[in-house]
Amino acid sequence: MTQVMNIGLLGFGTVGTGVLEIVEQHQDKLAHQIGANVKVKKILVNDLEKERGIHVQPEQLTTNVEDIIHDEDIDVVIEVMGGIEEARRCMKLALENGKHVVTANKDVMALYGSELLKTANDKHCDLFYEASVAGGIPILRTIVEGLASDRITKIMGIVNGTTNYILTKMTKEGRLYEDVLKEAQALGYAEADPTADVGGLDAARKIAILGTLGFSMNLDLDDVSVEGITEVTSQDLAYSKQLGYTMKLVGIANRQDDKVEVSVQPTLVPHEHPLASVDNEFNAVYVNGEAVGETMFYGPGAGKLPTATAVVSDLVEVLKNKRLGVNGNSAVIPQYDKQLKTPDEIRSKYFMRIHAKDLPGTFASLTALFLKNNISLEKILQVPLNEGKLAEIIIVTHEVTKADYDRVRKELNNEDVVIEVKSSYRAEGEMN
Repeated sequence: MTQVMNIGLLGFGTVGTGVLEIVEQHQDKLAHQIGANVKVKKILVNDLEKERGIHVQPEQLTTNVEDIIHDEDIDVVIEVMGGIEEARRCMKLALENGKHVVTANKDVMALYGSELLKTANDKHCDLFYEASVAGGIPILRTIVEGLASDRITKIMGIVNGTTNYILTKMTKEGRLYEDVLKEAQALGYAEADPTADVGGLDAARKIAILGTLGFSMNLDLDDVSVEGITEVTSQDLAYSKQLGYTMKLVGIANRQDDKVEVSVQPTLVPHEHPLASVDNEFNAVYVNGEAVGETMFYGPGAGKLPTATAVVSDLVEVLKNKRLGVNGNSAVIPQYDKQLKTPDEIRSKYFMRIHAKDLPGTFASLTALFLKNNISLEKILQVPLNEGKLAEIIIVTHEVTKADYDRVRKELNNEDVVIEVKSSYRAEGEMN
């Protein structure tokens, strides 16, 4: 039995230092679980002279990835360097050289996961990526292993802490989007360029990964319909609350009759839904299975030690597999061909806020238009504006097809009594 398992670490930022801390501080537990000590032998950095908040030996550091990839003593490569193309190249090189890979990189896995998993399978290597979705929440392993005997029908996730923090503060404190975004940046919850977060791209990458695993179907980032939170207003949130909903940026992967829908958008969830109470930077993933029913997994979605914990958990799994001689057998080829729902097959409730002329017959005209498009209304509010010259009309539809709803939105713009459709969001119905 090998007495030391050597690790190569690509990247030494927040998560990388967290990985080293956990490995060094938990040696007894790691040795008990895998039957050997674990050592971080080499760490890829950009600057050898940079001051670091953790002690490392000078010989541990390198600026050349080849020192890790071609080191025959290194068993596992952990990628926490971030970015896309260079990280992908390094992971592929590591796998081609027979090294097992653990990554926290949801961008690479969403874009190139199929390619890298095939390489891992061809080389009989493990490729694990639990930390790529929802930080410290063990959701990927739960889907692949814990719910392996069930048929998952729906996954709904709050999987971006930045947007959840912003929407929580806007909803509970009545603050403006721009002010909360600046605060989130100051606290480190949002990047200097928050586009991927607030635009929904980060969540889209994660829901693509969740849908691929949950439905055993290769789903690509391009399959995800994406809308961010940049247009959400305090008025939208106030009316949502009045109508019994809380707004969250939700990734949804929904399967019915072997056809799927994958999307990310600001979504109204009923106050009693478990996702409604997930606040600030926390993440949660709600999973519905035919056998298990409703389950939810909640916890910190990012951060140094929560993410590093998920990385080291994957590392332990790799090393256990190595001890048992079963590396490279974990990847499961998707069972089903991809079949995406058409707009005529996607069904949901919707929230809409309309500014219209406050004239006799306005409401009758709008009601007739919705009825013509097979849409019935579940909830309605009407508020006078501009000293009674305008009316703000807020509606929640019953469940309708996306095709019918998109058509009525377009036709509303041609109605004489309509000034503007101010906002429109998906609304989830009662809990399943």
